[in-house]
Amino acid sequence: MTIEALAAEAVSHWNGKVTRLLRNRENAVFEVALPIGRAALRLHRVGYQDDAAIRSELWWCAALAKAGVAVPAALPSRTGAFLVKLSNGRNASIIAWMEGEAFGEAGKPLPCAPEDRLPRHHALGALLARVHAETDRLTLPPDFTRPRWDIDGLVGATPFWGRFWEHPSASPAQVEILHAARAFLHQNLREHQQSGGDFGPIHADVLRENILVHNGALSLIDFDDSGFGFRLYDLGTALSQNLHEPDYSQIRDALVAGYAQTRPATAALADLFTLARCCASVGWAAPRLAPDDPVHASHIARAVRCAVRVMA
Repeated sequence: MTIEALAAEAVSHWNGKVTRLLRNRENAVFEVALPIGRAALRLHRVGYQDDAAIRSELWWCAALAKAGVAVPAALPSRTGAFLVKLSNGRNASIIAWMEGEAFGEAGKPLPCAPEDRLPRHHALGALLARVHAETDRLTLPPDFTRPRWDIDGLVGATPFWGRFWEHPSASPAQVEILHAARAFLHQNLREHQQSGGDFGPIHADVLRENILVHNGALSLIDFDDSGFGFRLYDLGTALSQNLHEPDYSQIRDALVAGYAQTRPATAALADLFTLARCCASVGWAAPRLAPDDPVHASHIARAVRCAVRVMA
């Protein structure tokens, strides 16, 4: 069955029709037309999150949206279920449509005007702080389950995204630095945890493509990688795509300042979690991309550069 046919089967459970394919990567995402208007259909990748984890994600987003946070709420099918099992066993869900253009694109300069770069990151920090604050006000259901972006999930023996220090494309010198980065992260994350570092449900994938800008306001989409983790990891994921920007330090400080209006954050901790994300991305690429994909080299080089700077 083609991805288009599968989408047509899925949207029929919401009495809608497919408008267009938006992207077909790990999840396939379609714009659809429902009786209530535009929405986004997700065909969830097979073998990544189980049914309980996807239902937990949908519950969390619905609760945040109900609290007024700019995230997409899950929409019930005609039977009232938020998650539908399709004929081939793949899961489908539909979320509310969020207006806006992507904050930016990986590997490319930020598209906004120079005078908007820092205010926009300040606003992003404030949005992430609100996501965390509203989450802390929720009572999670007893069956709420998501992956863990904790010390083991980032730098343990079997990290959630893989053993980044063993990437086959890394040179011996790069492997040495990645090993040092793992040890550095383990020690500093342990100290952060022992000092009461904030921990709870996080988005865990605050990339430019997952932030929408509409009339100057920001919203956050794609909670597919969300889980339990250190709250400041959300800042690190956002910053990982800015390391090549000439005003990186100012961008980091603006993001931290926006977050720190209501929740604790420092530039040093933002750097620590940026390194954690850069290393995790190396592990993510290894099993997912073709061996000759240039992303391997760029992710390894970025993690090494970040490690040298942060560990110094």
